[in-house]
Amino acid sequence: MWTGDHRRPWWRAAVVYEVYLRSFADGNGDGLGDVEGLRSRLGHLADLGVDALWITPWYPSPMADGGYDVAEYRDVDPRFGTLADVDALFADAHALGLRVVTDLVANHTSVEHPWFRAALAAGPGSPERARYFFRDGRAGGAEPPNDWISAFGGPAWTRVDEPGSGPGQWYLHLFAPEQPDLDWGHPGVREEFDGIVRFWLDRGVDGIRVDAAPAMGKVPGLPDAGHAPDASFDSSNWVGNPHWDVDEVHEVFRRWRRIGDEYDRDRLFVSEAVVNGPERLSRYVRPDELHTTFNFDYLKAPWDARALRAVVDGTLAALAPVGAPATWVLSSHDETRHVTRFGRARSSASVMGFDPAQPADLVLGLRRARAAALLTLALPGGAYLYQGEELGLPEVEDLPEEALQDPTWERSGHTARGRDGCRVPLPWSGDRPPFGFSADGVVPWLPQPAEWRDLTVAAQREDPSSTLSLYRAALRLRRDLLGDTDARLAWRDLGEDVLAFDRGPAFRCVVNLSGRPVPLSGLGRPLLTSEQVGAELPPDTAAWLATG
Repeated sequence: MWTGDHRRPWWRAAVVYEVYLRSFADGNGDGLGDVEGLRSRLGHLADLGVDALWITPWYPSPMADGGYDVAEYRDVDPRFGTLADVDALFADAHALGLRVVTDLVANHTSVEHPWFRAALAAGPGSPERARYFFRDGRAGGAEPPNDWISAFGGPAWTRVDEPGSGPGQWYLHLFAPEQPDLDWGHPGVREEFDGIVRFWLDRGVDGIRVDAAPAMGKVPGLPDAGHAPDASFDSSNWVGNPHWDVDEVHEVFRRWRRIGDEYDRDRLFVSEAVVNGPERLSRYVRPDELHTTFNFDYLKAPWDARALRAVVDGTLAALAPVGAPATWVLSSHDETRHVTRFGRARSSASVMGFDPAQPADLVLGLRRARAAALLTLALPGGAYLYQGEELGLPEVEDLPEEALQDPTWERSGHTARGRDGCRVPLPWSGDRPPFGFSADGVVPWLPQPAEWRDLTVAAQREDPSSTLSLYRAALRLRRDLLGDTDARLAWRDLGEDVLAFDRGPAFRCVVNLSGRPVPLSGLGRPLLTSEQVGAELPPDTAAWLATG
């Protein structure tokens, strides 16, 4: 039974499982994942051995961006369930020892939010428009107010038709046009979200994930960013950008931290912050701000020993002065699944998973993904798993064009297929779609590949060599050996293409990223390996070893 009593904050070493709600499990038979479906599958997460689940937005939404366009922040979209269903989910999860983290989309609302509808109706100069960024255009109003760009392609501005007078002002949206940015310099915006944060903490949520955190601050006056024509939204390389990672955004996080600290059970704030390097990232987790933040440098790193070690060292060095734990993640609902990525000649990830089409060796990719799982779960700090990675799911790259729903497909002029390939509903059981995701005969919102029949939870559960069994074993050992320690990482030199390190006096991790076998003699007693091994560790294989 979950009690909330721990010797240290639970989130410092937690393994959190991302639930992309639309694609996890369908409880009402409409082909769309929902809260009831998630409740029915909580046993899978408890059996897997994770500590918490993070759930993508369930708020009422027109679904222009899969729920990240929110029309009401204190309710649940009827397609997903009700507030009563959410309360029951919290109770069931806590009874199983699982904590729950919800998603807060605070940079922007939906165009259907009452505030934005009021802003459109009220007209230029009104108090209603002051909550957003409405501005007059340049060139007599015909061109956007500045050169800012959208993460989904194209300009970050859309012009509105004023009531009774035709084309008028422009409004800012760093994402889709259906997601207008809020002005976080407005006191009413801050006060409203104070209430929203309290609403969910009062209901018993254990943590809040802050979506697009660096977007929430803008330089006053909204100056040009200097983007080149057709520039991509490459925030990990931006320096001094006026619409991303602006220092004033940290005032909001300090405000929320004060609210969270009023509650018991170590409530967590975790940010999504794709910024320029670990030093900038560390600013989001200073002692009076958020607790943890996603590590996108690690997610985007190629399958290369030197690159991965540089990210690990850089992350730990940057976070040490602020006392925050690292988090490690390989995939998410915004990124190409790493089984596919690691099977490509170019194994690093592109911006928001918009990787150019490349052939992928999925046998090699899965082998590397299994090794990467052991690497990730052995590192100091916490980890985030994306639903389906415990099954070894690849990216679905051949979805029919008529099935694509990610806004990037339209915004890019059908040149970027977007993120739908990593969001295909999970396969639970059976030998044909919908594989237990929905009731037999129901068509899921995205089509599942027929070849997933061998990757279902049911097909892997009793197979000791399956990826699911590997994850279960790794999470059990991690909790037993590393779950209650902040033991630092100490590297061992086994060659420049091998990552080897100790955590404490009795645990060692060795990952062979070279093209040759690595002798295991003298390194320790094998506890768990990503592939079957003998006296040597084959290429693209990882081992956990007992050294004490």
